[in-house]
Amino acid sequence: MSDRLVVLSPHLDDAVLGCGERLAACAGATVVTVFAGRPQANLPLTPWDAAAGFRPGDDVLGARRAEDASALALLGATPVWLDFMDAQYAATPDLGTLSAALAMTLAALAPATVLIPLGLFHSDHAFVHDAALTCARHGDGRRWLAYEEPMYRRVPEARARRFTALHAAGVALDPEPPVTPRACQLKRRAILCYRSQLRVLDSPARPGWRDALEDERYWRLLV
Repeated sequence: MSDRLVVLSPHLDDAVLGCGERLAACAGATVVTVFAGRPQANLPLTPWDAAAGFRPGDDVLGARRAEDASALALLGATPVWLDFMDAQYAATPDLGTLSAALAMTLAALAPATVLIPLGLFHSDHAFVHDAALTCARHGDGRRWLAYEEPMYRRVPEARARRFTALHAAGVALDPEPPVTPRACQLKRRAILCYRSQLRVLDSPARPGWRDALEDERYWRLLV
């Protein structure tokens, strides 16, 4: 097994928003984005994609993958895009299918450390968390860390609910020290590559994205 780092990202931006400094500090990391698949061409434009500035007929996922590739190149990381579609396209796979796909992907990449989202909010985040935890339980010798998702960590009681659920499932959490030295400016440059998504996050009634520039937080999962 190599010393490579793999970050599991629900969507095309989550890894950089939540782990950008760690990615910058770990040259050669890989980001596996789970919900990076293209929806059917005849589907109507979703409200989120419309707010991101896309129009009917646009290759939304093509544009978003290009944003992701640019962001990860700045951080010295490599993208891997799985073909599952995110919840807004109403084509969510079942947990067994997703867990098997993640296990196969990790077997091919052979990382020593895997970062997974805490799954604080949004069904896709919780789903990736659950599928990754299923993989972690197989005792493959890897080091498993959970990262805290910016913006979602501001949802009242979200972290407490997740910690309670993990405790009930027999999973202990050990806080990890922060990444040093901080690479906030490089992370900011990478975040700015996600122009379409920042447009949505900065729209009225949305939380903005500046919370992603605050301290990153990680916990080791003791399964």
